[in-house]
Amino acid sequence: MSDTKAMLVMGAGDATGGAVAKRFAREGYVACVARRHAEKLEPLVQDIESAGGQARAFGCDARQEDQVRDLIETIERDIGPLEAVVFNIGANVRFPLLETTERVYRKVWEMAALAGFLTGREAARAMLPRGRGTIIFTGATASLRGRAGFAAFAGAKFALRALAQSMARELGPQGIHVAHPVIDGAIDTAFIRDNFPEMYQRKERDGILEPDHIAEIYWQIHGQPRDCWVHEMDLRPWLETF
Repeated sequence: MSDTKAMLVMGAGDATGGAVAKRFAREGYVACVARRHAEKLEPLVQDIESAGGQARAFGCDARQEDQVRDLIETIERDIGPLEAVVFNIGANVRFPLLETTERVYRKVWEMAALAGFLTGREAARAMLPRGRGTIIFTGATASLRGRAGFAAFAGAKFALRALAQSMARELGPQGIHVAHPVIDGAIDTAFIRDNFPEMYQRKERDGILEPDHIAEIYWQIHGQPRDCWVHEMDLRPWLETF
C-alpha cells in the first residue's frame, strides 16, 4: 500500500478525462475515475486494465459536498495517496440569454464551478499534510472570454479560473502545484464528429485537439520541477484563430 500512487479524474469520459487516466495508469498510478454513474466507466476501466494498468471506477455527483469528501477519503484509505487530481467536468451548453433559465444557469455553475471548488478543496485537504501533489483544472476558451449564447458556461468557467488562481497562490508555497490549462479548440470526440462534421474535417490537417496529446501535456505538468511550475497555458491547434 505504501508504494501505491493514486490519481483521480473527476469527470472522466471517452475523451480527455479517459485519456488522462490512461496516461497516468501507464506510469503505474492507480487511475481513479469518477462520474455520476460509475457503470458508464466500465469500458474505460477495462481498457486500462487490458493495457496492464490499474483503475477504479466511482460514482460521484461532484456537486454534492458529502459525496466528494467520501470519494477522496475512500481513495486515500483504500487505494493510496492521491498524487494528482484532475477536474474535468464540462457543462458546455449554448442558450440565448433570454432562454437561459435560472435552473440552467444554476446547474451549469454547480457543475463547472461549485464542483471544481469542492474537488479542489478536498484534494488539497488530502495533499497538504504530505506537502506535495498536483491539482489540474481543465479550462476552455470560455474561461477567457464570453461569447453570445454562452453566458452560463462562460460565467462558470470564469469562476473556475479564478478559483485555480487563488488556489495556486495559496497552495503553491505549501508544495501543491495548481494548474489551469486552457483548451482552446475543438476536441476529437464523437460529439464533434456527429454534430459538427465540417469542423471534424479539420482532423485531417491536425486541426482539432487529440485527447491523447492533451493527456501528455497533463502528465508533463504533473512532472514539472517546482522551480519551474506552469500555472496557465493555452492548448490549441495550429490553425485556430485567437
